[in-house]
Amino acid sequence: MKINGIELRRIAMPLTAPFRTSFGTETERDVLLVRAVTPDAEGWGECVAMSEPLYSPEYVDGAAETLRRFLIPALPTHVDADTVSRALHPFKGHRMAKAALETAVLDAQLRAGGQSMASFLGAARDRVPCGVSVGIMNSIPELLDAVEGYLAEGYQRIKLKIEPGWDLAPVRAVRERFGPDLLLQVDANAAYTLGDGPHLAKLDVYDLLLIEQPLANDDLVQHAQLARRLATPLCLDESIDSAEHAAAAITLGACSIINIKPGRVGGYLEARRIHDLARAHGVAVWCGGMLETGIGRAANVALAAMPGFTLPGDTSASRRYYTTDITAPFELRDGCLDVPTGPGIGVDPVPDILDEVTTSTEWITM
Repeated sequence: MKINGIELRRIAMPLTAPFRTSFGTETERDVLLVRAVTPDAEGWGECVAMSEPLYSPEYVDGAAETLRRFLIPALPTHVDADTVSRALHPFKGHRMAKAALETAVLDAQLRAGGQSMASFLGAARDRVPCGVSVGIMNSIPELLDAVEGYLAEGYQRIKLKIEPGWDLAPVRAVRERFGPDLLLQVDANAAYTLGDGPHLAKLDVYDLLLIEQPLANDDLVQHAQLARRLATPLCLDESIDSAEHAAAAITLGACSIINIKPGRVGGYLEARRIHDLARAHGVAVWCGGMLETGIGRAANVALAAMPGFTLPGDTSASRRYYTTDITAPFELRDGCLDVPTGPGIGVDPVPDILDEVTTSTEWITM
């Protein structure tokens, strides 16, 4: 497949409400979209890097520069998603930038062949159950109101962001208010140390699905130590950026659940490899989210339909984060999202909306 050129497009997407985690608060997403144009089709990818290097070392300006200077020039004349992956492999890191470029090429490839992303990945379902991630709030009553609203919308699982000073009390309040049947988990985004183990063990009484990424992203050994001290299953997120890291974590006993974010691991091909590895070892996986627009959300929903994704993910409806999405909105139906069935990722940006939120475009001829 020959690529005529690549477009890098920046868009500004205001969030419906501030989203606070242990590493910061977001009020707007500065999103980098990648469009691959071929003689037969065009494909879209979304870079999930944040404006600042807080969740990971990557950030939007850096991702755009890496794509412009290194990744796009490295592509051969004729490519498919596999050759993109091989061409980009020599460059260290920059997985979010790589994922956006690989996805754009994969989307164009699948559209040209009339195959959906879900079919390509090996999806086993046509709908995926949805959970929602709830940021750190200013008060317990505010949190309870937010959770009540999400449950009324039909979300099947609640994830609470936690940090030191905002953990036991909000979890206890949510569990007491909404009862033992609520699927509830927490996400620390690496905010704790192994010395906090006795404190984190106090969460065991609340029957959580999992505790996500409590310790530093580069410390599998201490996660393994912590896992042995807790009754609640440990899930890794930031620590897993490749199938090799997933294999090491499983071998060490550092986790029994893995959150797969395609942007974090370098793309959907690597995400599929992690899924296959985890499934072979009896490790549950679920699809995380990075406040994606409809472009990234469509591909994530296709991934979450694979058979090993046994827990509800963060594939929330469009209106969870955006008043107006750049694609037709994803909407909950009985707590689930439908898996797109059209060629490629199965959705397209709405031209007028896309133009309205675009802040810059750059065309790179191949």
